[in-house]
Amino acid sequence: MWFARPGRGWILGSLLLALILASGGAYARSLPLLVGALALAAVTVFLGAFFRDPERRSLRPGVLAAADGRILSVTEEGDRIRVATFMNISNVHVNRVPLPGRLISVEDRGGPKRPAFSPAAAGNSQKRYLLETPLGPVEVIQITGLLARRCISYHPPGRNYQRGERFGMIAFGSRVDVVLPRARVHVHCRVGDMVRAGETVIAEEVP
Repeated sequence: MWFARPGRGWILGSLLLALILASGGAYARSLPLLVGALALAAVTVFLGAFFRDPERRSLRPGVLAAADGRILSVTEEGDRIRVATFMNISNVHVNRVPLPGRLISVEDRGGPKRPAFSPAAAGNSQKRYLLETPLGPVEVIQITGLLARRCISYHPPGRNYQRGERFGMIAFGSRVDVVLPRARVHVHCRVGDMVRAGETVIAEEVP
């Protein structure tokens, strides 16, 4: 078990401060310092749980989930099909590419911060990743929610990704959409299904 890169400094800082307060509280026999140390220890545990980044792999061929969470919707949009996954605060928030491909562009779009489970959330502030894949152009979209403040990219455009490789994360809680060419895939996940990024196959290529 590892921790996502954006959270490592927060976890280490919180842990060190908790140890300093605990040492000071024990030396001075200060109850407020000891209480503060316990509070920071609890914060460290929360940060460790939130920024956890387990190893994932899938031996099954197909399009992988880009995020942990629950399938919120599967909708057809002209010649494309969109699979939306809602992440709650307890899910792993590291996101992974659903297919091997080259990252063509990363686009930030401003907008409101409606609840991520709302249909209107598609217009929220978001970060859009365009990948050139064996299926053609595929978009992965990180969408903020009420609690999500930041969509984080790990790499700039031009990078070649392996299937299931980490490309970023969202802090805290939100939604990730995968937009696929409808004629090239058969989506077999359904609304309400629980999926795991880099592990659960959400669609298969049409022969």
